[in-house]
Amino acid sequence: MTTHHITAAASAPIDTRKLALTNWVAQKTSKAEHPIELISLGSDAGFRRYFRYQTPSQWLAVDAPPASEDTHQFLAIARLIERQGVRSPRIAAADASQGFLLVEDMGDRLFFREVNTGNADSLYRQALSTLQQLQRCQDNTALIPRYDRALLRRELEIFSEWFADKLLGHPLSTTEKKLLDELFIQLEDNALAQPQTFVHRDYHSRNLLLLEDGELGVIDFQGALWGGVTYDLVSLLRDCYLHWPEEKVKAWALDYRQQAISANIIPDVSETEFLRWFDWLGLQRHIKVLGIFARLNLRDGKTGYLNDLPLVIRYTLEVAGQYPELQAFAAWFKQVLLPLAQQQPWYQDYQTAGNQTAGDQ
Repeated sequence: MTTHHITAAASAPIDTRKLALTNWVAQKTSKAEHPIELISLGSDAGFRRYFRYQTPSQWLAVDAPPASEDTHQFLAIARLIERQGVRSPRIAAADASQGFLLVEDMGDRLFFREVNTGNADSLYRQALSTLQQLQRCQDNTALIPRYDRALLRRELEIFSEWFADKLLGHPLSTTEKKLLDELFIQLEDNALAQPQTFVHRDYHSRNLLLLEDGELGVIDFQGALWGGVTYDLVSLLRDCYLHWPEEKVKAWALDYRQQAISANIIPDVSETEFLRWFDWLGLQRHIKVLGIFARLNLRDGKTGYLNDLPLVIRYTLEVAGQYPELQAFAAWFKQVLLPLAQQQPWYQDYQTAGNQTAGDQ
């Protein structure tokens, strides 16, 4: 029997989950020649943490606390998308009861860091092709929750509670609640009226990796739902971390439309109707994200997401301003919430937010 030597950096207070994960990795790793020390790669917007423990290594150790992260769901969705030919991290070992995993280390070449004006068309073509592979997943009601009206509404209400009230200090009046209720119904109707398909739910530049063999790796898929077909498309093209000129976004979206019609993922809808699906489901997402980024800061201490709020405000106001049915919301946001946002230390002019990201350099 191999004896494993385990080391962990002293910390106060002691990180008991990291120590337990270190022991678990040691048990799963044969012929360890060196003490195992977990080197943090940081966490995502949830509570999962990622560690390298050996260099070079093909595996990452993952801490996914069972109280907040569903490892059984992660494993099931990983199997589902692998059957579609989509590259996701291979899994060497998993203990769902503890929330520990050993998963393939796909490297550090995030789409977010690699994309630029020279390679954008080719990389987005690849990302759109991979998205359609995901959307060919067969529905499985026992595995994939519905992105139904109740869930859409719960997400939208995160905006009211965490962005308007708790971050900006503006509790909503009865009149404002009525305005938002009317908006939310329109956005929910749009989401439910379009074809329903597999939704990754966070399909964007920080969850895609360029692999050594030229393929695209997909991560952070465990929150997958069955919902509106344009949700992942707008997550990718109106990325909360990366801005592209609107003419590029529209061209890519319409390229996807043509391919999706050919692949029988969507019916032969007009460009106008398709772009309305895209814009309005994007607005639902971005209103929700304003609340989520505020909550990540206020509840979870993840302050970095505040810097991404101006770009999300930009998407929200630009889209709402294009449609007569949404302009009452846009006007209210500009008159009431925007002046409060402008007083915040994280605020920058939303009209130019994102202009220093890859798409505009």
